[in-house]
Amino acid sequence: MARLRARLHGGDIYGAARELERDPTEILDFSASINPLGPSPQVWKAITAFRHLLSHYPDPNCWDLRQALATFWRIDPEQIVVGNGSTELIEALPRALGIHRLLVVQPTFSEYTAAMVRAGGQATALFADRSDQYAIPIDRLCHVMEAGRHDGRSIDGIVLCHPNSPTGQACSAEDIARLAKAARRRGLWLVIDEAFAEYCPDRSVLPHAASWPHVVVLRSMTKFYALPGLRVGYAVATRITTRRLQRQLPPWSVSAMGQVAALAAVTDMGHARKSLRFMERERERLRALLVALPGCVVMPTQANYFLLELPRGRQARDVTEQLRSTGLLIRDCSSVPGMNSRSIRLAVRSVQDNDRIVQAIAHLLHQGVS
Repeated sequence: MARLRARLHGGDIYGAARELERDPTEILDFSASINPLGPSPQVWKAITAFRHLLSHYPDPNCWDLRQALATFWRIDPEQIVVGNGSTELIEALPRALGIHRLLVVQPTFSEYTAAMVRAGGQATALFADRSDQYAIPIDRLCHVMEAGRHDGRSIDGIVLCHPNSPTGQACSAEDIARLAKAARRRGLWLVIDEAFAEYCPDRSVLPHAASWPHVVVLRSMTKFYALPGLRVGYAVATRITTRRLQRQLPPWSVSAMGQVAALAAVTDMGHARKSLRFMERERERLRALLVALPGCVVMPTQANYFLLELPRGRQARDVTEQLRSTGLLIRDCSSVPGMNSRSIRLAVRSVQDNDRIVQAIAHLLHQGVS
């Protein structure tokens, strides 16, 4: 079970290191899509400057971080809830919003359905089409929302990962606004997970969505700000909704160092601009290398990763295990609902790292040629 969850979510360098009898620093992880430039230099300074807070409980209200986020988005800090990563917020949303039947746009992050089931509810899926490169099916989704039913079942909530993981697809902010209007008319909840939206800011619905009834937008400090080890995420919604969500969270769930680091990260605009410039350049370079791999299909992406289909006759599971044995971790997406057995996901890392993974995949594919 531990290995299965590692393949679904990625980022388990510890399990791989134990299995391969290596130090975790020797594992090259393409399964977790983290900013290759790492955290802002201001993060390290802030952690050092505020290390005295380790002897105190963290601020249960995350006051300073919420103030900074409110200034950043130009919204009321009461419209922001901070959690122990966006996964804690995903876990709390069904109970907070009273969602019992959730529509999930697949293929996507598995925790939406898992959280719904753990809350005692049900989840149903609307699948994006492989023939359309997994583009988010906005028209079909609007139709379902207007009907308030899918596959003969009523729904009271919809969750959309935007840009989507693992496909990398994103729609326009105008299309999301269409969904929000449909949600309001039908009295449905619309949850928009923008964990990777920093990489396509023109497609984000923040800060406008802060005033939309029945809408919750999730953000993560894990991906763009490169703080996965500190577990910080936040939700933006109306004040009434954030109060409902806050009541479902345990006290002190966000560590003092997590709050300090997130505050330093979100206020360092220089590092953010540098990170975006690097990603725009390196993503295109890596795409060209992946497209050149014989028989592979590379899906379009708005995020910091690529969904790649291996040549026919090759299995994602086998390639993933072969690369893992050499200390290279990629995401096996063959078990994600809606994906085929040849689907893998690769994070965009440094130039040197990206060259290495492409060479390793090319070597494996060449070995398979008789």
